[in-house]
Amino acid sequence: MKKIMPKGLYGATAENMSSGRDNIFVVKEMLDAGIRVLQYRDKNKTKLEKFKQCEIIRKITLDYNAFFVVNDDIDIAIAVQSDGLHVGQTDLPIEYARNIVGQNMVIGLSTQNHQQAEEATIKGADYIGVGPIFTTSTKTNIGKPLGLSYLDYCMKNMSIPKTAIGGIKISNLKQIIKYNPENICIISEITSANNINLTVKKIINIINQGCKM
Repeated sequence: MKKIMPKGLYGATAENMSSGRDNIFVVKEMLDAGIRVLQYRDKNKTKLEKFKQCEIIRKITLDYNAFFVVNDDIDIAIAVQSDGLHVGQTDLPIEYARNIVGQNMVIGLSTQNHQQAEEATIKGADYIGVGPIFTTSTKTNIGKPLGLSYLDYCMKNMSIPKTAIGGIKISNLKQIIKYNPENICIISEITSANNINLTVKKIINIINQGCKM
């Protein structure tokens, strides 16, 4: 049975931006602070290194009843039985990914324009990444930031859940909240924080307060 992805803050790993702390440590800190959607993303490790970390993180996320998403690596997602798989526009097409993972795994797709968002819905994505909204340093070769207009379009026209992503920080978080996306992904502000726990709690509080307005 397909697990429902919780709404709210969407965390993601970025070991290269974690001040020397490994993904396992950062994940525990994020989950302790209240994050309930967690994506494993690492472009620099070998397949085996990624698998070993995901194997541990899968167990940890189950302990916290958190939703675990694996980025790109469909084989690792299947091997550790993650709740979700996230793919990009240059990865395996979503309809083929669906044939491999089956109907019980949530699949998210990154989108950068109206056509990609519409195609994602037609081809069976369970949610879409919307961005980069602002300038981001966590990804390379992704083009210029799209701004808030693309998020506005997706919120008004796309029926599936949206995850706002790209350069989102505490300083611009309220600009995102006013559009009320189902999830907001914040990466570097969390992984690089001196105190991850306090930072996550502060962000969750801002989101919760904004949603009540």
